[in-house]
Amino acid sequence: MTDAACVTGSATGFVDLSFGQTAFLGILQGITELVPVSSSAHMRVVPAFLGWPDPGAAFSAAMQMAALVGVISYFWKDIFGLLTGSVTAIRKRDFEAFSFQLVLWIIIATIPIVLAGLALSHSLNSCGSPLRSIWAVGISCIVMGCLLAATEVLAKHRRNMPSVRPLDLLLVGLAQVGALIPGVSRSGSTITAALALGFKREEAARISFLLGLPAILLAGLKEVWELHKLSLDGHGWAILAVGLIAGGISSLIAIWGLMRFLERFSTWPFVIYRILLGIVLIGAAAMGIVT
Repeated sequence: MTDAACVTGSATGFVDLSFGQTAFLGILQGITELVPVSSSAHMRVVPAFLGWPDPGAAFSAAMQMAALVGVISYFWKDIFGLLTGSVTAIRKRDFEAFSFQLVLWIIIATIPIVLAGLALSHSLNSCGSPLRSIWAVGISCIVMGCLLAATEVLAKHRRNMPSVRPLDLLLVGLAQVGALIPGVSRSGSTITAALALGFKREEAARISFLLGLPAILLAGLKEVWELHKLSLDGHGWAILAVGLIAGGISSLIAIWGLMRFLERFSTWPFVIYRILLGIVLIGAAAMGIVT
């Protein structure tokens, strides 16, 4: 695997990818961004195994914009209801209304990952960041797999969305900070936190995605702006556009499939997959197969 190209301190290795490679990674990102298996881990690891350039953290973050397509499309009724309910509450000065409180605390719960993202921006986006090493990704996969397994064994999975409290959202928001580390997974960390708080699996996913909307949007817009400031050429933007289109389509399929799955089954398949992936990555790194 070759090192990603660096421009003004940001990894922009994706400019060296072909359109076919970018479309493939876009599909991969769209699926793994919403499924609790870590999109950043797959975006780091799959190119390494295939001998492609590391597309970089900036590419992964910008590609989160594609996940918005899936989340907004699937939860548009929830989102529309929350927004209209909040506007109505403001007009009536009914600040105790459920919709207004939920939106307010989603915004507050997003603050931790925004502050952490700004603080770690240089480490996350710099070429050769230790946070993006195969070892770090493998360990993160195993740790999060074990935590998700613990929630399956110990949590009761009885609570519904109407029972959500401000403290619940704040705790899930704090858990979301872990998603900055490749291998942790934003959906994985937040679904795990919501499950630990006793929510049903499908409700935990609903909380995860609704709470994640501001973070996904802000991260995507920030990276697009950073790439704009780097004067990315037309080819670079075209590569990014192909990935976004492919990711948007795959995210629609992924979120529909995930929600249907969680309504009927547990998260054990994701637990097993994450732990096996982590073991394979650590083994591959130890044997020098990938670096």
